[in-house]
Amino acid sequence: MRPLICLLLVPLLSFGQTPLDSINCFFNQKQFDKAETQLTSYLKKYPKDLKAIELLGDAYGHQEKWDQAIANYKALVEADQKNAEYHYKYGGAMGMKALKANKFTALGMIDDIRDSFRKAAEQDPNHINVRWALVEYYMKLPGIFGGSKNMALKYAYQLEQLSKVDGYLAKGYIYEYDEEPELAEKYYKLAINQGGSLWSYDKLTTFYEKQKQPEKALANLEDAKEKHKRNALHYQMGKIAAEYNIELQKGVQCLQTYLKNYSPEDGVPKAWAHYRLSQIYTLKKNKEAALKYIDLALAESPDMNSFKQERQKILKL
Repeated sequence: MRPLICLLLVPLLSFGQTPLDSINCFFNQKQFDKAETQLTSYLKKYPKDLKAIELLGDAYGHQEKWDQAIANYKALVEADQKNAEYHYKYGGAMGMKALKANKFTALGMIDDIRDSFRKAAEQDPNHINVRWALVEYYMKLPGIFGGSKNMALKYAYQLEQLSKVDGYLAKGYIYEYDEEPELAEKYYKLAINQGGSLWSYDKLTTFYEKQKQPEKALANLEDAKEKHKRNALHYQMGKIAAEYNIELQKGVQCLQTYLKNYSPEDGVPKAWAHYRLSQIYTLKKNKEAALKYIDLALAESPDMNSFKQERQKILKL
């Protein structure tokens, strides 16, 4: 019924505070196509409404319609050159298009992307997101085309002045990307010590996984679980146990806890927890238990190829 409520609210709210209030309902429901339709209709009547133009650009972006998003954000930049958020979104949409485009198209967009991000940073000295964007821009771009570790560190330093956690995480990212794992680990740990956010723990866990250090990843998740009490962390621990064949019994306990306390807000469907349990029991050579859990996974997601392949593997035990 909620989508219907959204549709009914559109004409009703247009007599309230603002006709655009109702669009939030579509965004909250991730119904970006409906938001696009409503905003397109609204802009025919009010073509100079900058908030509506921005929201339509956002709706396009969520649907990966980058050309349309770029056109909307460009109109915003032309209307207000001093708005940092407009420059940031314009550069971001161009960056996303460049990732999807062929090499020659992408190269032709580099200067515009950089200039948009720089203008956003200049207009708003406290804009954290654009400084993150510049860190990534300068690290991912080859040096011959303007990439620069020193420039990335410059913006990481600016981030550190605004938020020590963001600054440390940015430096961790830079050093990880530059294949300096000791320094990357140092700054990810500093981020955790500074604020202890779940995001910081996740960055360090992912780093350890990439470094093929599952024991450290598990220990980090254990610390995160003690601090944040998030059920999703039980799944992550079980996943690492299954993928790296370590601490299998702890993996079983974590996955069973995840299933017992599961709610949709945890993010990972129950089928995947059953799949990880089947992997662990396969490693333990317990064919009966492995089949039990893979069949539960397939009952929820019968078309998942990885589940089907796992079942075939189990049958060969």
